[in-house]
Amino acid sequence: MKSLVLAEKPSVAREIARVLGCKQSHKSYIEGNQYIVTWALGHLIELKMPEHYDKKYQNWNLEDLPIIPEQMGTKIMKQTSHQFKAIEHLAKRKDIKDCIIATDAGREGELVARWILDKIRWQKPIKRLWISSHTDRSIKEGFQKLKPGKEFEALYQSAVCRAEADWLIGLNVTRALTTKFQEPLSAGRVQTPTLSLILEREKTIQGFKPKEYWTIEAQIGPLKTSWEENGEKSVFALEKAQSIVEKVKGQKGSVQALNRKEKSEQQPLPYDLTELQRDAHNRFGFSAKKTLSVLQKLYEQHKLVTYPRTDSRYLTKDMEGTMLDRLQGLASSYRDEVKPLIANKGKVLAKRVFNNDKVSDHHAIIPTEERSHLSDLSNDERKLYDLIVRRFLALFHQPYKYESVKAIIEVNGETFTANETVIIDLGFKKLTQKETATDIKTLGAIAKGQSFTVQSVNLEKRQTEPPARYSEADVLTQMEKYGLGTPATRAEIIERLIQTEVVERKNGRFFTTAKGKQLIDIVNEELKSPELTAKWEKELEAISRGKSSPKQFKQNIRKQTEQLISEIKKSNQKYKAHNLTGSKCPECGSFLKERTTKEGKMLVCSSLDCRYRKRKDPKLSNRRCPTCHKKMEMHEGKAGLYFQCRPCNVVEKAEGKKKAVTKREERKLVQKYSQQDDFGTSLGDLLKAAMEKKD
Repeated sequence: MKSLVLAEKPSVAREIARVLGCKQSHKSYIEGNQYIVTWALGHLIELKMPEHYDKKYQNWNLEDLPIIPEQMGTKIMKQTSHQFKAIEHLAKRKDIKDCIIATDAGREGELVARWILDKIRWQKPIKRLWISSHTDRSIKEGFQKLKPGKEFEALYQSAVCRAEADWLIGLNVTRALTTKFQEPLSAGRVQTPTLSLILEREKTIQGFKPKEYWTIEAQIGPLKTSWEENGEKSVFALEKAQSIVEKVKGQKGSVQALNRKEKSEQQPLPYDLTELQRDAHNRFGFSAKKTLSVLQKLYEQHKLVTYPRTDSRYLTKDMEGTMLDRLQGLASSYRDEVKPLIANKGKVLAKRVFNNDKVSDHHAIIPTEERSHLSDLSNDERKLYDLIVRRFLALFHQPYKYESVKAIIEVNGETFTANETVIIDLGFKKLTQKETATDIKTLGAIAKGQSFTVQSVNLEKRQTEPPARYSEADVLTQMEKYGLGTPATRAEIIERLIQTEVVERKNGRFFTTAKGKQLIDIVNEELKSPELTAKWEKELEAISRGKSSPKQFKQNIRKQTEQLISEIKKSNQKYKAHNLTGSKCPECGSFLKERTTKEGKMLVCSSLDCRYRKRKDPKLSNRRCPTCHKKMEMHEGKAGLYFQCRPCNVVEKAEGKKKAVTKREERKLVQKYSQQDDFGTSLGDLLKAAMEKKD
């Protein structure tokens, strides 16, 4: 008898099959003596759409809302139905004794697998593979410690509740707003309060009134000092500032106090997904979506990092014994950094990182024990991996220790201060900050009671500034603060706001559009409240822990949906299309709207019943201009497809490119053919010899 192993993606399934010794490869599965490994292609099953309940819902009408099926059904996704049929066929084999769910170890992964098993009416036992990395060791150990499927029933119920809530609220409110105001308006359980937060910052900026203030700097003997009063360094009255300058010019200053404080900064904890997305944005300008995409490759393809979609920054206590193996895996790429840590037997000095109570489904993102080869990684992958590695290595170092020195000098009744920091021990900062030759510290040579003459005084005029618009890192912080979405969904929510044209991303900052501002004005008060969505997310989390009722949650969401649609129907709000052009649709005569899409600007008919659309700008390609590095336009000419950058006047003909073999693939091929005979060391020599041998 064999076990049916259900993975989420073909690439992961292949790795699991290899580790389990399954060698018979088929189109939709890989078979061995004990296991048959198959895969989903992401989701194979989805919730039915309104028209599957009743064909009248194909047309959007306000009178038909809300659409609330008594029992929500699922359907097989058409584009991947072949793979579902293959799994269904395997499930009917008489030599299958049980199913091992090996999809991603999280809420969404559980839903992927359970919906498939529900659809094929699976009756046999279910087991769960729950691992945080895809290394050979992790897979082997995971299969030795399989968990009963029943343990994850609550997680599955939580996933179903989330999917149904997003369908009921998102679909109904979007249809209601779109039909009521005759404009494609998208709203949702998480995206709308996120938009609301971005707009609140915009309002704060617009309502900001700058104030003038002055700062006073003085050179007193060898010291560069700043005027200070009750901890405040700004003077908001010019007369007062000028009088202070006149009062201290050329006067003697006396050192009243030298305050020394020894301080320390604890080692930073490893990354969770949101913190990593924030750091990657701040350092490299990565979007949250890009960080997750690159991270997924490091996890699945290279197997260098642990499970990415985590909300914990802690590790479990039983992981302490794996630290040395992880350091040894890093030794080839981070030799100098790792050598002393291995000599210290991989002893973690930041003991607070081991805390079982602060790890729910998954621990923090850290390197696996897999041997790292930086040459196998793309530039973006290297950048992200380096962040994760250095944050991990910080755990093995001492805290950063320094002395803060503050001199307080009194000049004719006014107080001036000078500050210095003296490094005692760089500790974990050795990983990011190179130790330089020790500077001569001015305050080290100063004693209490000494007097110095004021050599110069500078008065500088400044202005208070409004807060900056949110960057992607700021939006992630706000979403985390209010519990909007999960680490796994926040990136796609941000992208959704951009796609629906309610916000724009300019120079790494978010600006609300005219459409976004109007949407927040007309949408239900309750729906744009971050507090309400946070409450829902907490309930979903409680359901996944078995501490809340899924049935009650579904009932509440249905009531909420009815209330939201009722409010929209009764609304007296008006909406004015912000992007109408003077041109008319050639098919129905309505005015055309201009929309910005990923492929450039489009002209679309303003009538919801008309499907007319026309490209305004040429289609943009993924090819970058060699001069300005912006995306080039695609054109079809007599000689075929070509690319053009108008500002730089650069034209390039489209040519088919051969896919280069990566260094990792080359190393695998060398390993494969060098096992047969010792023909040489280069891949060319080995392939040539292998072909000759075949002949």
